[in-house]
Amino acid sequence: MTRRVRDLMHPGLITCRADASLGQVAAMLTQHRIHALVVADRDNRPLGIISDFDLLAAEWLSTDADSLGAMQRMTAGELMTTPIDTIEADALASHAAERMRTEGISRLLVADAGKPVGVISISDLVASMTQAAGAARGTVADVMSRAILVCRDTTPLADVARGMTDARYRSVLVVDSQGKPLGVISGLDLLTYCGEAGCADATAAQVRHEALTISPRATLREAADKMIENHHHRLVVVDPDQPEAMPLGIISSYDIVNEMARPGSVWRA
Repeated sequence: MTRRVRDLMHPGLITCRADASLGQVAAMLTQHRIHALVVADRDNRPLGIISDFDLLAAEWLSTDADSLGAMQRMTAGELMTTPIDTIEADALASHAAERMRTEGISRLLVADAGKPVGVISISDLVASMTQAAGAARGTVADVMSRAILVCRDTTPLADVARGMTDARYRSVLVVDSQGKPLGVISGLDLLTYCGEAGCADATAAQVRHEALTISPRATLREAADKMIENHHHRLVVVDPDQPEAMPLGIISSYDIVNEMARPGSVWRA
């Protein structure tokens, strides 16, 4: 069966007002376990998108009292991205995947006859893969990212946010002084820990969460299943014979969608 955007999207919009503070935006993102909010006017008409990545940039830029004060006064309307990338509800899901891949975006506002009706994200596309029967779609080793953004457990959180923003990575692998993996920090981890007062003197060790791991020989469907079941967007790829050694790479939901969008992939057939 040909899947349409309307079949996979999250119906309805989770919105914030344009005058919401960045702290309020961070609280809503963590409360709903999502990566972006639609910024709407008083009549609930979409104005833009504000994401966890936008907040990361604001966090590391607040390096002194003046810049921190500016961040505390900043609103969602001032930081949001506009215009919003939009797709029609009846468009093919594979077209949504292709746009995310080629345009480097994580979500699309879904419209039906010009009216916003929902959002489709990378996570929605990955979830659809776990429900689909059919042939194997390759292995984790085929699509994982072998370049990993790493920090020491003693690294200040503001520096972690800065590194993630500069490198445009959504996660950091935390290691000890010997290079042993200790966990992962995601954008949502930072938002949960850092409020309107900033991250103070917090370090990576205080915020990291235990990493979910997977073998490079696992199938992409197994990886997608594990992400959806655990509400994670990335898995650390480890050698099953040396699980304590430096990881082999990271596989994220975006890596899977990128493969799904590839011309000639089984998912697009």
